[in-house]
Amino acid sequence: MQLIRWHEKDIHPIQAKDHRDIGYPNLSRHKTIYTTLLDRNPLPVISSSVPGLSVVPSHILLSNTDVELTTAKDHREARLKNQLDRIKNEFDFIFIDCPPALGWLTINAFSASDMVLVVVEPGYFELDSIVQLNKTLEEVKDYYHPDLQLLAYMFTKADPTINSRTSLQILRQTYTKDVAKTIIPKNGKVKRKAQFSAAG
Repeated sequence: MQLIRWHEKDIHPIQAKDHRDIGYPNLSRHKTIYTTLLDRNPLPVISSSVPGLSVVPSHILLSNTDVELTTAKDHREARLKNQLDRIKNEFDFIFIDCPPALGWLTINAFSASDMVLVVVEPGYFELDSIVQLNKTLEEVKDYYHPDLQLLAYMFTKADPTINSRTSLQILRQTYTKDVAKTIIPKNGKVKRKAQFSAAG
């Protein structure tokens, strides 16, 4: 494996197509993180077309992972961590993109991480979901990973609407010390690029 200074892992089954945008085509499940979580094989790290960036791709079949891991008898929460510990010293930063569902995929990601960055979009349901996410975070700390830390809540897809301003205000009032100062604005160009990629 070449020396890589940046590394990203994707365990989001719905966004499994995103790896095509950075330089490699459709992959079988045995060349994605599916093989690590379900078959307990080493992480299939793949170099991308972006200098310094390596990726472990996702697979659409990860959507069925919760069913299979629920009945597993081994340390199902640590399958990702066990393999990641073997290679993590080769990278400066490792980002794990998690699905919005708080199941075994997310628990695996939390168990393998040092810190959690929570991305929050405008809207009542998005703010309400933070409560459940925090419960999952505390459960992971209690049962699997006591050193896990919350890095910050990062407000994203911000725009000039009342809904966006109100959501940010509520977020700051509720989690004052934990809200990142950086606000990510809504980017129509990114949305159009995603729609074009999906269509193509």
